[in-house]
Amino acid sequence: MANIQSLDPTASPLDYYGWELRRLREAAGLNHAQLGEIIFCTGSLIGQIETTKKIPTRDFSERVDAGLGTDGTFSRLMGLVLRSQLPTWFQPYAEMEARAAYISTYQAQLVYGLVQTEGYARALLGVDYPDKIDEMAAARLDRQRILGRENPPALWIVMSEAALLQEVGGRDVMREQLGRLLDFRNDPWVQVQVLPFDVGQHTGMMGSFTLLRFEDDPDLFYVESYDQGHMTANPSVIKERSVGYARLQATALSPEDSATLIARVMEERYGNQS
Repeated sequence: MANIQSLDPTASPLDYYGWELRRLREAAGLNHAQLGEIIFCTGSLIGQIETTKKIPTRDFSERVDAGLGTDGTFSRLMGLVLRSQLPTWFQPYAEMEARAAYISTYQAQLVYGLVQTEGYARALLGVDYPDKIDEMAAARLDRQRILGRENPPALWIVMSEAALLQEVGGRDVMREQLGRLLDFRNDPWVQVQVLPFDVGQHTGMMGSFTLLRFEDDPDLFYVESYDQGHMTANPSVIKERSVGYARLQATALSPEDSATLIARVMEERYGNQS
């Protein structure tokens, strides 16, 4: 981690955030404790954020903007800061996902990131990133802000029944996660379909994939392996996978029947609170 003497504002969005926080705090003639009193946090936390030892939150950024009168500077920086906490290979996809007008995804094993609960996300991320759970979970959940925009993308999720049965984080986490999926039943922009085991072989058996459509740019196909992602706008790939996705939608349960199955699994498999 950087110390305040060596902090390079060009190194990363997080370094720039810390450098700018220190610069504007000192320009206001405030030490850590004094700024902490104004924005209702400890001076130690401010020092840790200035030296990149802690990741700021949107709430912290809003309070700093109000306390220092910085006209939303730190709130605007938060998107860049959180995105920089995502794996490097995933960042290009996250940028395109945030711009998409239509998102169609097939998930073979897990719940899609845009509809994960915090508990589910933390359980997943803790497997490979035990030392970075807080910042990576914050970054993943921040992606979900696009669903709350005034003009959100249309999101269509087809997920294997396996995603409902694969216990991630324990029974309580799964009950909360399945409840979150049910919360989208009346959302006009989010549709969830479950592909049941009894459909047999299907076009998604090679694994998860996502199609992104834009208002003015070419469609994109995205697929990832363990430690890398691949995006392409190749028309033949887009055509083939679009047809494949339409077949998955036609084979899967309807959104209404999917909600019934999710509710049944939630009650029968995860119903008892631990």
